[in-house]
Amino acid sequence: MLYYLFDYLNKTLNISGTGVFQYITFRSSLAFILSLLLSTIYGKRVISFLQRQQVGETIRELGLKGQNEKAGTPTMGGLIIIFATLIPVFLFAKLHNIYVVLLIVTTLWMGTIGFVDDYIKIFKKDKEGLKGIFKVFGQVGLGLIVGCVLYFNPQVTVRTDTGKIDVFRQTTETVVVPAGIEEKSTATTIPFFKNNEFDYAEVLAWTGDGYEKWAWLIYIPVVIFIITAVSNGANLTDGIDGLAAGTSAISVLALAIFTFVSGNIIFSNYLNIMYIPNSGEMTVFIAAFVGALIGFLWYNSYPASVFMGDTGSLTIGGIIAVLAIAVRKELLIPLLCGIFLVENFSVVLQVSYFKYTKKRFGEGRRIFLMSPLHHHYQKKGYHESKIVTRFWIVAILLAILSIVTLKLR
Repeated sequence: MLYYLFDYLNKTLNISGTGVFQYITFRSSLAFILSLLLSTIYGKRVISFLQRQQVGETIRELGLKGQNEKAGTPTMGGLIIIFATLIPVFLFAKLHNIYVVLLIVTTLWMGTIGFVDDYIKIFKKDKEGLKGIFKVFGQVGLGLIVGCVLYFNPQVTVRTDTGKIDVFRQTTETVVVPAGIEEKSTATTIPFFKNNEFDYAEVLAWTGDGYEKWAWLIYIPVVIFIITAVSNGANLTDGIDGLAAGTSAISVLALAIFTFVSGNIIFSNYLNIMYIPNSGEMTVFIAAFVGALIGFLWYNSYPASVFMGDTGSLTIGGIIAVLAIAVRKELLIPLLCGIFLVENFSVVLQVSYFKYTKKRFGEGRRIFLMSPLHHHYQKKGYHESKIVTRFWIVAILLAILSIVTLKLR
């Protein structure tokens, strides 16, 4: 909203200094600062409110050291992340930008699913929460919306070959004239390959001429799968103090770099990557989101004063998935979100191996002492703060390696 006010003051009244709001970097900085302040200053009030409402976490007996001490800790802290993200976005972002709209919808959609799940657990005293089938329906529904918008909306375009660009000055304005034309495309980026663009439509090339118009049959299911997988991965990672929020902040910071360079014609041309018009505006949303995550960590670090609950974890996963898909870096998710991937696989392997051995030997056996993976290390006697710190270090390494793919191919 402030963006439109200052845009009016600059273009209509020509007030000196108001043009600074045209810069994504400036608005991103403001979004980050405001988000951080909101989550740290008002986060305490939200926690106090949750305590008064007796919104306490019910702890299952897992035989983990210090686990019972967390009983009664307020949950639904994901509300802090959601509000601290959306308020700066509404103030500083271009709300007519299709990518920003998609991210706002994702935040509210996944936040609602998580909130309902937490509400059932806490107030209905049902430890299972929202039935798994309804969670999946919600995730698939969001994937369907995001996939359809990205595929059919005319504002979502790419320029894969930026070619030569001319930069010259007209009076006080710098004008950039890119080569080529914007086009609808289902192209994405394959990391570590020189000619690293892959078009989902090519999967249907065997059907003959005109196969491009059926690309949505491949693209939309892929989007649905990614959103479902990443949101569930974030949900599983949220098991010990500060783990999900910290690793997510690291991954999102890496995505901020991809978003900024992909939405800038000069940087995308220099790095020889896909130019995605208007995508740079997502940097403002990301800055607010990172500020909210860091502010939330103020209260969620060990020993946690609040848990994010499914309200936060499902929202985090959904946002990361949509960001990666929108900036055409979804194939980097296994690397960038490697912590989520390993946590997911540890559960799948544990359950699958247990069922297999029970069927074959009559007694179920386990690969890990406990799953997800962070609980395995807790069972081995590691303090949870040490586990979280080491997972953060791994997440930083994965983020750096992901960023390196901009040139390493």
